[in-house]
Amino acid sequence: MEKLILYIGNKNYSSWSFRPWIALTAAGIPFEEVLIPFDFPAGNPKFKPISPTGKVPVLHQGDIRVWESLSIIEYAAELFPENGIWPKAAADRAVARSISMEMISGFRALRNACPMNMRRPKARIALPDGVMDDVARIETIWRELRAKSGGPFLFGEFSGADAMFAPVVNRLDVYDLAIDAETLAYMTAMKSHPAWLKWQEAALAETWIVPEDEA
Repeated sequence: MEKLILYIGNKNYSSWSFRPWIALTAAGIPFEEVLIPFDFPAGNPKFKPISPTGKVPVLHQGDIRVWESLSIIEYAAELFPENGIWPKAAADRAVARSISMEMISGFRALRNACPMNMRRPKARIALPDGVMDDVARIETIWRELRAKSGGPFLFGEFSGADAMFAPVVNRLDVYDLAIDAETLAYMTAMKSHPAWLKWQEAALAETWIVPEDEA
């Protein structure tokens, strides 16, 4: 099998890069990481030669190009079906994919107002309409799935669904948006995962500043 190469952006800010990176890392899937920083206002012109969209993340395997976070996670799950990226039960896999798609298509108020920022000191900001509605829906998803699975993650073991919500855990943490005990318990489990800690360590060491992501 040809090696996987995952191109990502800044670990401090790049929420979409974080998702496939933590999914593959948590599942023990080997890949080479190539980080191209967001050091231009509109991204980085170096993205264009490697990605059809001119954005990261993008996964290369030989001549194969896979872009978009969830597609990368799905592709890795097909290559490594025994590594547990998705839950074992078909019904659970269906729900995991449904909430992953909801993450992609929804929660725009939260995502727009509160950029992912691993270095940000915890502090609240003035929130526009819709943010706390997004938070309430997210907390409901987390609470119901952990109650059913027994935790500590959404489907018991860490899965691609947890990876898709990983940047939201950072947002609820650094903008001090979570007060529900069950939400905080899930966030603690996520922030204690070895893959999370590895990403966080690298993010905290970065020196790049992207002003528009410093809410």
